[in-house]
Amino acid sequence: MTRNPENSTTPIGRIYLDNNATTRPYPEVIDSVAHHFCHSYANPGSRHADGQIARKALEESRETIAAILGADAGEVILTSGGTEATNMAIFGSTATEPGVIVLTAGEHPATLESCRVLEKRGFELSFLHVDSTGRLVPDQYEQLPWDRIRLVTLILAHNETGVVQDIAPLAALCNQQHVPFHIDAVQAVGKIPVDFHALGATTLALAAHKFHGPRGIGALLLRQDANLAATQFGGHQESGQRPGTEMVALAVGMARALELWNENYFERIEHVRTLRDRLETGLIQQCDPVVVNGHLEHRLPNTLNVAFPGADGEALLVALDLEGIACSLGSTCASGSSEPAPVLVAMGCPPEIYQSSVRFSAGAENSVEEIDDAICRIARVISKVRRPANTAM
Repeated sequence: MTRNPENSTTPIGRIYLDNNATTRPYPEVIDSVAHHFCHSYANPGSRHADGQIARKALEESRETIAAILGADAGEVILTSGGTEATNMAIFGSTATEPGVIVLTAGEHPATLESCRVLEKRGFELSFLHVDSTGRLVPDQYEQLPWDRIRLVTLILAHNETGVVQDIAPLAALCNQQHVPFHIDAVQAVGKIPVDFHALGATTLALAAHKFHGPRGIGALLLRQDANLAATQFGGHQESGQRPGTEMVALAVGMARALELWNENYFERIEHVRTLRDRLETGLIQQCDPVVVNGHLEHRLPNTLNVAFPGADGEALLVALDLEGIACSLGSTCASGSSEPAPVLVAMGCPPEIYQSSVRFSAGAENSVEEIDDAICRIARVISKVRRPANTAM
């Protein structure tokens, strides 16, 4: 589905290229949420007729989400978003004696900071290496201390570079060794097809606001034959994993957003890929030297992480915002940090690259005309902020 930019609420003159940070909820999603706030307001745990109306809406949403993501309805645990889902998976999978947690270098803060907490409790962190394109190096898997591993967790599609991992070899090893395997699919769901059962994961995290759904709702997919210790207490909801009265209207909104994507995902993927490639080509032509970070083939169709050697990323971000371009230096969960993006460091990028890198992420609501306009604006900014003496590669 290609959306008409004329319907956007983005201020006139501004171009929003930060869809990996969050997306604008679709009107159909907003309508669904509003309707159910009014008509499915009762507690879905109540036994009266009003409660059963809410319960029906909740369970239908759960079934829709499960069907699209290749899961069973009973495997969908509703959460407040991707961060909570990942926290639940990591802490719930490590309610054992300390051992080794395997994760990829450059993980999202939701994963890394959770693992750092467990490190203080006696767990050992083992980081998987990535190559210069951001892809995992498979040769390292066999050398892992499988007899001491308590959890393997990795990000399916990287929020900063867009690089998509081939997780099949690692998933197979985890299943052979009976090691819980968690996937952070927050950036993948709603951008590329995701099949929970086919991926071979134990748990998988997603968030609605990454695919034009409401903020404040996400899910953790938990394989039916897997055990996950509860990390929250006080109620029986969500199979005892996430106590508290369920957010029915938001669940409906997430299901509706996922439905809209699933109805024509091929068209949407091709649309955003065309926009990304057009932006990439235009920037290379008008802002040379330019370095594209990450694998050129195995990446999200909408994501472009690019370096402008000779420019400072922080200054560039501010200047682009003043020029009406919304983009990012990386994860908004780590905003305010002056540290280089960990994933770019893990990829072996030199300082002149990671210090001058920004992320552009297109969305279904962007148009070709916006991309052409953005190229001109970005080129104008680069010519102002770049240090001439340092532009040589």
